[in-house]
Amino acid sequence: MTNFVGIDIGGTTIKVGLVNQEGQIVRKEAFETPQDQTTLIAKLVQIIQDFQQTTPIAGVGVSVPGVVQADGFLTTAGAVKCLTGVDLKGLLTEKLNLPVAVENDANAAAIAEQWLGAAKGVTNYLSLVLGTGVGGALVINNQIYRGAHARSGEFGWMLVEDDEIDVEMGSLNFRGATVIGLLRRYNQFSADQLTDARIIFERAAQHEVLAQNVLTSYYHSLAKGIINLMVAFDPEKVIIGGGISANETFMTQLNAEIQNVQSVHNSIKDLALPTVVAADLKNEAGIIGAVYQVMQKR
Repeated sequence: MTNFVGIDIGGTTIKVGLVNQEGQIVRKEAFETPQDQTTLIAKLVQIIQDFQQTTPIAGVGVSVPGVVQADGFLTTAGAVKCLTGVDLKGLLTEKLNLPVAVENDANAAAIAEQWLGAAKGVTNYLSLVLGTGVGGALVINNQIYRGAHARSGEFGWMLVEDDEIDVEMGSLNFRGATVIGLLRRYNQFSADQLTDARIIFERAAQHEVLAQNVLTSYYHSLAKGIINLMVAFDPEKVIIGGGISANETFMTQLNAEIQNVQSVHNSIKDLALPTVVAADLKNEAGIIGAVYQVMQKR
């Protein structure tokens, strides 16, 4: 069976998987993300070569944050600052002599969901990833839409609330993300400084007023952002990724608030809006989606 290496580069951790042609991860490794470019590239090359000692590798797919051009050049690289302005595809191709594909992490996750997950059989859909900020991807006619500057999918920059002092504080990033949205707003008014959003849901279930109020505001902002995307792009489905999407209470309440906002919007209240579902592949989506991209380009 043909095997590929999938790499998911994050700000703190790099995950690597040996993936077969059916999308199954048969071996996984992870290590801390180096902070300098030379060490990071050397580590990637080393681990791929280690895989090659026991398994023939047909190609390498890489998922990375930031603005990724179609040719694999990283205009930005999010939290992995040492890769900003780097032709990552070119570097790895030269060192490995293998086919290499490099993809934005949110795009890779969306592609994986179409191959094996919640978007299977869906031609036009949106994917939102709720984490530190709000990333995402737009798939039109089975293709990632990149935009004129490869910045399509930066849904977190949308303005969903008014803030006259700092406009960005009204963006979906600062209202709908898990970290700089939900956790930040709770911590603003709490003596605790939480780092785990699950505690907010637990406290809301225990009738803590602050947790309930923050979640109500959070759902409302996120619902407005999602409805904005629905009416702008008319997708068949909206897929929510990120750790929070595994929380059934979150998904239920989010869908309820989307319906609530729709019901008071006269122009759309009678329309059939697309379903909003949780992503299926969770933390493995980046690896799987990156591999799918290199499979398609062989």
